[in-house]
Amino acid sequence: MRALVLAIAALALLAGPATAQMGGGGKRGADHAPAPEKPKIDEKAYKAALERVPTPKEKYDPWGGVAPAPAPATAAKKK
Repeated sequence: MRALVLAIAALALLAGPATAQMGGGGKRGADHAPAPEKPKIDEKAYKAALERVPTPKEKYDPWGGVAPAPAPATAAKKK
């Protein structure tokens, strides 16, 4: 009995994705609504916004806090 239930459950799981790939019989073709028009980009406003962005004073290092910078080699280590 247990094997029968497991076999039915396995078949149900395998049949699920196959029916999802069949498309469901929905309408296709000219019935689609037209795509909404994208708003036009104002080039002058875009360039003005880019000019307002401040330039960073130092380079951003996303991994800066992970490991400290290697110490420079000194003459004391050579002795």
